[in-house]
Amino acid sequence: MSFIDSIVAFLQNGGSFIYPIALVLVVGLAITIERWLYLSSALRTNQKALVSLQSALKIGDIDVIREQAKNNSAPVLDVLESGIARLSTVKRREDVEYAMEETIMEYMLRLEKRTPYLATLANIATLLGLLGTIMGLIAAFSAVANADPAEKANLLSSSISVAMNTTAFGLITAIPLILFHSSLMSKTATIVDSLEMAGIKLLNSLSFGSVDSNRG
Repeated sequence: MSFIDSIVAFLQNGGSFIYPIALVLVVGLAITIERWLYLSSALRTNQKALVSLQSALKIGDIDVIREQAKNNSAPVLDVLESGIARLSTVKRREDVEYAMEETIMEYMLRLEKRTPYLATLANIATLLGLLGTIMGLIAAFSAVANADPAEKANLLSSSISVAMNTTAFGLITAIPLILFHSSLMSKTATIVDSLEMAGIKLLNSLSFGSVDSNRG
């Protein structure tokens, strides 16, 4: 029997609860792929922008940062641009910092969007697997109660084997989803850390004692 045939037989022998678990797996994989592509793109554009901004951040050259922000959609440039825009109306470091923190929070909502669903789907897959096994065992013992005594042992063992398939498939679904969730959260944290780091570098490079010289 080939590997694919084994998988098909496993799914066919798992009972009706296999199908909702399979749906959970498909939804989880779709979310993972979409989030991975989005976060990878954001991380890549962020890294390129940070490399091009290294010298400007060191000396606090806000004109260069503004020019880059006009031609680039990297999250880090939006964060820095929000802080620079606030420079025209405030004189305190804290006010500029708050402006950038607000933009970072907006990006966090986009970066973390749908990722928490993976942890929920993993829990649902596990619980569906356990529920399928329990329902299968109930049906198995009900069938054995009316079976011929000579066939009870074989019937019970085969029924329990089928019932356990749902728990196995639930765990097979849940474990990768948990790993995907952790990986995506790690990638999200990397992006957010880079945004905060760039904001701190800009704040440290600006002289707030002579903020008027930095306007413009």
